[in-house]
Amino acid sequence: MRAPFLVVLIALLTLSLAGCSEDEPLSKITLTDTQLQQVGQKIFQNECAGKIVCLVHWNQGEAFPSLGIGHFIWYPKDVDGRFVESFPELIAFMRKRGTTLPKWLDEMEPLDAPWPDRSAFLEQEGSPRVVELRGFLEQTQGLQADFMFRRAQSSLERVISAAPEDQQDAIRQRIDALSTTPGGAYALMDYVNFKGEGLSPTETYNGQGWGLLQVLQQMRESDADTALGQFQEAAAAVLTRRATNAEKAIEREQWLPGWLNRLKTYQESD
Repeated sequence: MRAPFLVVLIALLTLSLAGCSEDEPLSKITLTDTQLQQVGQKIFQNECAGKIVCLVHWNQGEAFPSLGIGHFIWYPKDVDGRFVESFPELIAFMRKRGTTLPKWLDEMEPLDAPWPDRSAFLEQEGSPRVVELRGFLEQTQGLQADFMFRRAQSSLERVISAAPEDQQDAIRQRIDALSTTPGGAYALMDYVNFKGEGLSPTETYNGQGWGLLQVLQQMRESDADTALGQFQEAAAAVLTRRATNAEKAIEREQWLPGWLNRLKTYQESD
């Protein structure tokens, strides 16, 4: 993990949380600098294990490449997948902040992944374009973290509002309980980036989703002392259900063990 990334992550979280108004309906997340560093390190480790090559990657069994420290989805032309695309949203976020993009990326219209499939990507993985893109994503880790944090923070109220009315108070209480500890705050941020909000009708198998909303609904009643363990348990059940419902065996045989291992990082640091 590079120091500039951690410095930016600490600054953006501190500023964002300090700027919450008194009317803000959600709990404020208060973390020390050391705790914030741990959040950034965990997210980057979860997605890329600290390897720069992972910043532009195409997983076997997927119809899209994943980019950046958050493995943001980027669909090729004419691919309309069930998962919410996030890389173009990241680029729009960077443009608003005046970031200089690679020239070829800045000139793309529409902003579709330039490789039609995984085979085409692997043939060009060592090309100047891919190498430049990896370097760009390595240098903009702080901006990516900013994007991830703001995405997670803005998701929480949408998740509460999307729940059935008779569940909304319980969902809010679970979010508030998680938000009071560094491990819980990290789990909320990471899971939204990892598996989404759970609000898209296309992100379901057999009508059952696997995002943050579904995990919060799966949780039993809990307080700050038990919320993180409850969240881990609920997320494991939701992701196992997804893999069971999936048509592709790769989700059960290869992806699920990795997902469950990731959930083990949702814990308080000593």
